[in-house]
Order: sequence, then C-alpha cells, then structure tokens
Amino acid sequence: MVEREVGLRPLDQPGDLGWVVGAHGEFYDREFGWDSSFEALVARIVADYATGREPGPQAAWIAEVDGVRAGCVFCVREDNRTAKLRLLLVDPAARGLGLGARLVEQCLQFARAAGYQAITLWTNDVLGAARRIYQAHGFELVAEEPHHSFGHHLIGQTWQRPL
Repeated sequence: MVEREVGLRPLDQPGDLGWVVGAHGEFYDREFGWDSSFEALVARIVADYATGREPGPQAAWIAEVDGVRAGCVFCVREDNRTAKLRLLLVDPAARGLGLGARLVEQCLQFARAAGYQAITLWTNDVLGAARRIYQAHGFELVAEEPHHSFGHHLIGQTWQRPL
C-alpha cells in the first residue's frame, strides 16, 4: 500500500477560498442533491471570513492529500466567549484518512488558544459522518429545528461544547 502524504495548512493560498465554495457546492449536490442556494450560503460565509467582517480571532485550514486540497474547516467568532466551527468538509475521495477529526481538533486548539470558552456549530441531521466526528470531540446536541433549505426538508442541529 502506498503511503499518502496528509497534512493541514492555513487557508492562505490563492484559490483556497474559491475551492471551499466550489467543493461544497459540488459535493453536497452529488451526495445530497442540495441546490445552488447551499453554495450561495457557503459563498457568503467565505466572503465574510475573507473580509474580516466578524471581529475577533478567526482562522481556517485546508487539508491536503498528496499536495491536493481535500478538506477544510473554519473557526470564527460567535460572540466574545464563543467560537463557531463552520464549513467542515472532507472530499469523499479522501475520507477514511482521519482528515475530519484532524480538522476539528485544529479548530478546537485554535479556539482554546484564542481565549474562547465554548464552541458551537450548526449542521443538518443528514450529515451523519460529521455528526459522529463532533460527538467524538465532545460536542453535545443542544437544539433541533426543521427547516426547508437547499431544496429539501431538513432538520437543523445546533451542537456545542465547553473549551
């Protein structure tokens, strides 16, 4: 078996922002049939991050496999005490390499070092693999609410944990 080079780096290279938007749109369409309104939401989140609209500490990372982008996660400010994990994604072709767990761990380490006391995230119940990663990292489900978004009836979930 060939050893693959797997790593994380800061989201700071040309093309990273566009990759995050495009990858989310393509992967979520292919896996869940979500429409382009999801990609538009991701584009707004990425634009807010890139323009520094949220005051306070924030960071984002790209996961790479053999030098190719394969995942991402963002850590932004929810409020003075709380960070928010956003846009966790692992390319389906790179799943099983532990990238999701590594990205979440990186986000948690950053949030602690930045002085946040808690971290939250919002997801949808159909994202089972991500939910298992969040649970393994101590997140607890604190709220659920049905909604119609991205062309589907979904159940939104809010998860959080202390840091």
